[in-house]
Amino acid sequence: MNQKELNELRRRLRPEKNAISRIYGCYVNGAREIVAELDTSLGTMPEEEAEQYLNLLKKTLSGGLGRSLTDIVFSTQQVMDSDEHRLLTALRDSELKDPEVRQEFYRKAIDALDFEDNNCLILLAHDRYDVPYRGRDGSGFADASEQVFSYILCCVCPVKDTKPHLHYDAHQREFHNRSAGQMVSPPELGFLFPAFDDRAANLYNALFYSRSTTECHQPFIDAVFRTEAPMAPEEQREAFQEALCEALGQERSFEQLQSVHQQLQDRILQHKESRDPEPLDLSIHEVSRVLENSGAGQEQVETFRELCGQSFGDGAALRPENLIDSKKFQLRTPEVTVTVDPERSALVETRLIQGRKYILIPADNGVEVNGVSVEIR
Repeated sequence: MNQKELNELRRRLRPEKNAISRIYGCYVNGAREIVAELDTSLGTMPEEEAEQYLNLLKKTLSGGLGRSLTDIVFSTQQVMDSDEHRLLTALRDSELKDPEVRQEFYRKAIDALDFEDNNCLILLAHDRYDVPYRGRDGSGFADASEQVFSYILCCVCPVKDTKPHLHYDAHQREFHNRSAGQMVSPPELGFLFPAFDDRAANLYNALFYSRSTTECHQPFIDAVFRTEAPMAPEEQREAFQEALCEALGQERSFEQLQSVHQQLQDRILQHKESRDPEPLDLSIHEVSRVLENSGAGQEQVETFRELCGQSFGDGAALRPENLIDSKKFQLRTPEVTVTVDPERSALVETRLIQGRKYILIPADNGVEVNGVSVEIR
């Protein structure tokens, strides 16, 4: 899926636009027992309540592709004949109306969840989207549907206890104590099945959501999809940094790492400015060229390429925003941490002055100390 297709589905999750008739789910306690089940009409709910359910489901389509959102790819054998794909297809084809199929899914999901004995709410919804025809110029025709995209959304939300607190009673014009209750938190994970690729159903893919970029929720993915999840973004960055350190060795310089960061940052900015809806992916060979352009020797580049192949797979597509922190450029010593706008990282220099090593930053355009402007003399 690309960003345009993702946005197209996100816009549907409003009370007046979707075709979701019912919300299903179950409330699970810390002992993994189903305390209550949910099977209610979205249309008969108060509008604010319906919006809250839709916002929770909408969260599973939020975040960056390749970061919070990752592709789950099924093999041909799984699509043809596997319990996991059969169950997901049954949920979709029954429009979630078969209670036995829902129970089977709940049990699989519950057994794989680990929220440290906290309660959670599993939500399910089915939608049928009459995909409008879109001309070659990108213009759409709402009354000219090409096909119907039938899909399910699932999200898993922690349910946390709230503390007693004062609240204002408008009728009595007084503040009173409100007792502790339980509040549904934003989803920790969820998924869309099937994927919406080329504005049509792709039964070979699902789109998986994880709120955390450090946790891929592999037990849940094993139970529901029986496939290996891509590396979490933070794991990708660690693997990339380890490959850099090992390939360059102790001789790695500030200038080399600064150049690598700047080149990848430039790729990210160029892609953003191009407004290309497809995610920015680089091959291991392309990332190796970045290292080569930073002054690394051929042997170092070959070592880096081999290490990346071992960590990511030889045919892996790497996303630059997962390899570097595109929001900051940071230098750290035992005493001081310097954080620079990544677009201005070229301003930072290193210098050896009278036998001591220094980090230099131009200060011609004004300096502030704790918010107070000062003059350097």
